[in-house]
This record gives sequence, structure tokens and C-alpha cells, in this order.
Amino acid sequence: MLIRTYFLVIIMIITTHFASAQSSVLDVGVRLQKDVGLYSENGVAISYSDKGLLPDRLYFGFSYFTSRLATAFNSNAIKQDNFLLSSAWYFRQHHVLRPFVRANAGYFESTYPEIFNVLPHKSLLLSSDAGLSYQTPLPLKISASLGYNFIYGQGNNNTPGTLYPVFYQVTLSWSILKHTK
Repeated sequence: MLIRTYFLVIIMIITTHFASAQSSVLDVGVRLQKDVGLYSENGVAISYSDKGLLPDRLYFGFSYFTSRLATAFNSNAIKQDNFLLSSAWYFRQHHVLRPFVRANAGYFESTYPEIFNVLPHKSLLLSSDAGLSYQTPLPLKISASLGYNFIYGQGNNNTPGTLYPVFYQVTLSWSILKHTK
């Protein structure tokens, strides 16, 4: 619970700080993720590119996505929460279709029924993904990628079994701020 509160405070600080920047890119949207072979998870994603630091190429981001808003919504599926900080590099600046690579680090927590409390339910997250981003004529950006969790449940370590290695995701984001040239 403390970690969730910490991440929410960080989001509020980052959003407040960058909302006043007016010379950079701030994208806010929804993230739809599917672990190959397991759950769907949905949540929010925020990414920021500073005009003074490789503008519209280097992005820093935060994502929170959960099975509570997808597979586990109104079902008996395991509820799991993911908190990610990320750095992304976008290629082909000023193009509509842009490839990107991203490195992610964060925290994973699942909530099992009480009978399974002895099983591991928390883990660090370390992943990378690569994909394509499409900038529509509107301030809407659509990004899709395929990724790999380097830390995942293998059944022989202290990692939750519901943390799968391969995932794909789609993010629909709206540019709140756009840097000026």
C-alpha cells in the first residue's frame, strides 16, 4: 500500500511540474496490455519529452496497469498491479510512423485468495519492449509494442507465477503539451 501511495504522489508531482513547462511534450493516455498466455491488464500511461533534452526523441514515462480493470474485473481472476517507470527512444523524428525501443523498471504485486498467501506475490519488474508509434492528425498517438519481462515466475524462485515473460501492449495517448519550435 505504501508503494502505491508513493507512485501516486510521484505522478501528481510530475504532472504538476510538467503541466507548467509549456515547451515540451506530455502525453497522457490508457495502456492496454496482454500477457501472452495469461491476463489482460488495463491502466494509465504518462510520457514526457523535454525540449531541452533530445526533444521528441527521448521520453520518460510512468505506467500503472492492473488486471482489476480487465481480466479480474468482476471475476475470480487474480488481481495484479504493475507500476512502471520507463525511458524510451523514438526514431524517425518528424515522421507519422515512428519505431521506438523502451526500457522499463518497476514493481509488481498480486493479490491471491488467503489460502495461497504462502506463494510469492511481489516482485521487481525489469523489462524492455519495442514497437511502432503512429501520430494521428489529432493530438492522438497510438503505440503498439512487443515486450519481454526479464524477471518472471518460473516456478522455482521467489517470483509470482502470474508474472509472465512475454507481453504485448497498445497505448492510446493524447498530447496535452506540445513543444514549440
